[in-house]
Amino acid sequence: MPRDYARTDRVAEQIQRELAELIRLEVKDPRVRMVTLTAVEVTADYSHAKIYYTTLDGANDKLQQGLERASGFLRSQLAHAMKLRVTPQLHFIYDASVERGTRLSQLIDQAVASDHNLDKN
Repeated sequence: MPRDYARTDRVAEQIQRELAELIRLEVKDPRVRMVTLTAVEVTADYSHAKIYYTTLDGANDKLQQGLERASGFLRSQLAHAMKLRVTPQLHFIYDASVERGTRLSQLIDQAVASDHNLDKN
């Protein structure tokens, strides 16, 4: 029987929930604001975690620096909250899929409006 829901997936979801709360409540760095964690991928040995994030204000470079600066603090807080044998190293990666989705949506809207204008003529 195939595994329906791997332990790494459950750990990744828990890491995402914990980090979202920690970033929102505990990180005081002004660069780390208006951030949304979109996904977390954990390696099979739990030694590394890729944390995908996005932001609405477009200040990605400063946000990336702030997250990297806070990664040690976040990792130590995560260790206390999750009680794992190994707490993964945190690697923050900007997720541009939200921006791409918004851009594609705008292009579709423009194409529909253009078609609508051609139909009127």
